[in-house]
Amino acid sequence: MQQKQEDFYLRYYIGHKGVHGHEFIEYEIQNDGRLRYSNNSKYKQDVLIRKEAYLSDSVLQELKRIIEESEILKYFIDQMNRESDSKWPAPDKQGRQELEIKIGNVHISFTTSKPGSVSDISNTEDPDGLRVFFYLVQDLKCFVFSLISLHFRIKPVN
Repeated sequence: MQQKQEDFYLRYYIGHKGVHGHEFIEYEIQNDGRLRYSNNSKYKQDVLIRKEAYLSDSVLQELKRIIEESEILKYFIDQMNRESDSKWPAPDKQGRQELEIKIGNVHISFTTSKPGSVSDISNTEDPDGLRVFFYLVQDLKCFVFSLISLHFRIKPVN
């Protein structure tokens, strides 16, 4: 008997509008393993980079494990606060970041500004929640960038 796959969706965006226009990095991972990555940097006339790949079930399971171990789901379910990012710094001219996660029947979405450093997080109204968010985002970025660099070789090895 085939086991029903748990609903899963992840989307992360970080960007700003500045001298070089709208610059951003965004990635999205869907339930079927589809990874879509976009990087729009106009610095030195760079162009929009788009990559797409499919991830195996074991990679998706590892991604879910990272999210669950971060306790971001538990933290915000325990708070019973649907506006859990309401005490976080609002997006500003420095930019914005967005994180949306759906695992099973839990669906969370956050929007905040780009923190300059960990010390900026300590000076907010909800440093614990923002710290959980910050470290999860760092882990997810490292994971996704590793997948992208493993899958797509920019420069061949001689």
